[in-house]
Amino acid sequence: MAWAASAQALDARPIPAAGLDISPSVAALEDPGGALVPRQMPTPGVAERFAAGLGKAGAFNFGITPSAWWFRFTLDNSGDDALTRVLDVGYARLSHVALYQLADDGTVRSVETGVTAPFASRPIAWRQFAFPLHLGAHSQQTFYLRVQSLTAFIVPLRLWEPAAFERHMAADAAAQAWYFGMAAAMVLFNLLIFIWLRERIFLFYVFFVSSMAFALAGQNGLVKQFMPFEPPWWSDLASTFGYSFAIATGLQFMRSLLDTRQTLARWDAALRAMVWFFLLSPAVFPFTGQTLIKPAAVVYLLAILVAAAVIAQGVVRHQRSAYFYGVAALALAAGALVNVLRAMGLVATNVVTANAMQIGSALEMVLLALALADRYGQMRREKIAMQRELLEAQTRLIEHLQRSEQQLEQKVQERTRELSRVNRQLSALSMTDGLTGIANRRHFDAALQAEWQRARRSGEPISLALLDVDWFKSYNDHLGHQAGDECLRRITQIMARSVQRHTDVVARYGGEEFVVLAPGVASAGLMQVCEHIREELRRLALPHPGSAFGTVSVSMGIACASPVEGGSVQELLRRADDALYRAKEQGRDRICVAERGGGLQAMP
Repeated sequence: MAWAASAQALDARPIPAAGLDISPSVAALEDPGGALVPRQMPTPGVAERFAAGLGKAGAFNFGITPSAWWFRFTLDNSGDDALTRVLDVGYARLSHVALYQLADDGTVRSVETGVTAPFASRPIAWRQFAFPLHLGAHSQQTFYLRVQSLTAFIVPLRLWEPAAFERHMAADAAAQAWYFGMAAAMVLFNLLIFIWLRERIFLFYVFFVSSMAFALAGQNGLVKQFMPFEPPWWSDLASTFGYSFAIATGLQFMRSLLDTRQTLARWDAALRAMVWFFLLSPAVFPFTGQTLIKPAAVVYLLAILVAAAVIAQGVVRHQRSAYFYGVAALALAAGALVNVLRAMGLVATNVVTANAMQIGSALEMVLLALALADRYGQMRREKIAMQRELLEAQTRLIEHLQRSEQQLEQKVQERTRELSRVNRQLSALSMTDGLTGIANRRHFDAALQAEWQRARRSGEPISLALLDVDWFKSYNDHLGHQAGDECLRRITQIMARSVQRHTDVVARYGGEEFVVLAPGVASAGLMQVCEHIREELRRLALPHPGSAFGTVSVSMGIACASPVEGGSVQELLRRADDALYRAKEQGRDRICVAERGGGLQAMP
């Protein structure tokens, strides 16, 4: 790792109380295809591609991009005591976030999380992403951070001392509680007024404030933290749904407050169309990925411009409500504009821009509450003269809303059925290895746990074999990764043919490692299957320029356990791994069996 000698390490000992922004000191690498893996990071062909200087003060901001990005930084602890620091990735809407640390023995320690992963995957239970970093005395550690995002790609990186970070989380929780407590009070108060007066404008305000609060909760990671609904598309798009509904209900609230149907009939049709657009457009978001994100941002800006034009018309007509709504909308529009520009990477990320929507929303809630109070007084003064007309209009609108609700309910049911079908397909895909078509590691882990419990009840043994392709890196180096992929597919085809029982599981364990799980079979039975795999591979005789045998070969480690006698799944895996290691140590292209007493038996 020649780059490591020249890489500038960050001194992790003196950290300011407000944390240390490390973005300008972090090197970054774009991975357009998302194909790079942690073990490739220190290799010369990859390490030199990292570029410094891409992180401006505050954050890395690449707008909307389908690429994955890798970030590399080195921390130095020259003191006599071990240190713990906290890496704060301060943007809650990142789809995939993974931290990797490569040990000297080649192992990779990783923590993988993100907004599409379960909240329990986060090492620190917080609305954003935070990782504890441990540094031994007189040591340097290099860390790699892989990030991918369906929405805006904003990666603020800040280093904290643990105690300071806890205070930061407490202060952040207080700030969030202040805003959402204010929103809850506004919702409850105006809902009670609606129940008392039966004036729909108050209900529109309740919907608007609720939608805006939900959108900001999604953007700030609070929906993920406090709502257990886990589908990846929901986690990625919760705030987008909230913003769409907030714009729709906000426009509807404006229509009611300014009475655009009577005062601005030409504009009212456009407003009504936009209300429906923003109500219905979230139905397509789960299926479009990043395709509609930038166009949607443009439509959001268009909605702001249309609303501004309507408010200006109301001001020209000297409508009292237009003055209130104009100032309130200006506060929210300013926050929304900053938010959109930040998402597109056009403005820097800091405390003000990161919380622009909450600041604007809080101001707007107060101003709109004043507008409602003024509106209430105006309605009381005009109630007697307009009572008949308002009742007729209310009847027509209720009928229209009922028809619309029926149509919307039907569409929601159709979308729900379609989403259920897609979710079933995604569930099947999540249990299958994309390269080889056999079971993946997730499927294997679940099957091993289930079979272990079944064997504990039945008293039967359970055996497994770990298989590793000999000198596979050399194979890739000589023949290329496409040939390597084809080699792995051919091997898995042999394994699948060699396993006859439907209860056995053949899975890709990781990289060029595979596993065969054989419940109810002792090691001798599994040995026959493994010997058959070796023989079939020898007959196949795939040329291997980097192998001592001239053809592709495999090494295998077999272990057997009886759960009723004690032990654990982890112990069984460790014994099989030890047997595999001994097989490779003794020359490869052989099978080694882990005896129950702790010994190892090699089979040439």
